[in-house]
Amino acid sequence: MRLHAGCELLFETQESAPLILMLQPQEGAAQRILQASLQVNPQVPTLDYVDSYGNLCQRLMAPPGHLRVRSTITAQVAHHIDVQFGAGFVPVQDLPNATLPFLLPSRYCQSDLMADLAHAITADIEPAYDQVEAIRHWIHTHIEYRYDTSDASTSALDTEKTRVGVCRDFVHLGIALCRSLTIPARMVVGYLYDLKPMDLHAWFEAYVGHRWYTFDATQPEPRGDRIIIAYGRDAADVALATQYGPLQLTEMEVWVKAVS
Repeated sequence: MRLHAGCELLFETQESAPLILMLQPQEGAAQRILQASLQVNPQVPTLDYVDSYGNLCQRLMAPPGHLRVRSTITAQVAHHIDVQFGAGFVPVQDLPNATLPFLLPSRYCQSDLMADLAHAITADIEPAYDQVEAIRHWIHTHIEYRYDTSDASTSALDTEKTRVGVCRDFVHLGIALCRSLTIPARMVVGYLYDLKPMDLHAWFEAYVGHRWYTFDATQPEPRGDRIIIAYGRDAADVALATQYGPLQLTEMEVWVKAVS
């Protein structure tokens, strides 16, 4: 499917403030980028760089007053995500170097404290894809999706206790449970077609069977039609806008449309 997606952000500040944006996608196996643009009004110099996870970022100084950022993307994406029950566990010694950071506990994913729950969920299930799918299904059926129940400090442990959250919280819990089973897992942020209500979305990928597979605990069944913007260990790595100083995000609009 061909998707046209984008978002518009409005910032306000009383004085110049540094801003880092992560809104532009990279070409990859899961998507072919046909068009991508980033408009900043008023125009200010921007510096592109690629972070340690391969995400494309822009650095700029927001001037005093209003700053409007508009990002648009047209991409060819798969209508279905790959599903491979039985995909096997990859021993640590055989993992690619780039996957190793996604085995470690991180700020929002305390995998070193969640092994008991992970083993309870996956008891008598063959490693490793089937275990991850069991985790995804458990989160989908045991955690209630509800707005205004978490904040920027909410971690996987918090979500397991409260049993409520949004996509970000579902992802952190899924990642922590996978890593506790020595399965690399990473956070993905981007766009999902026909998401209701429309917003930027988050899901996770797990490395099994010598490749990354997509899992989304907010959805009842596998869905494609996604545009990936960024990857990271958790939400701390994939903030779409990171501001420093007295800079406030006051408005945000997101859209995803199918195009011929």
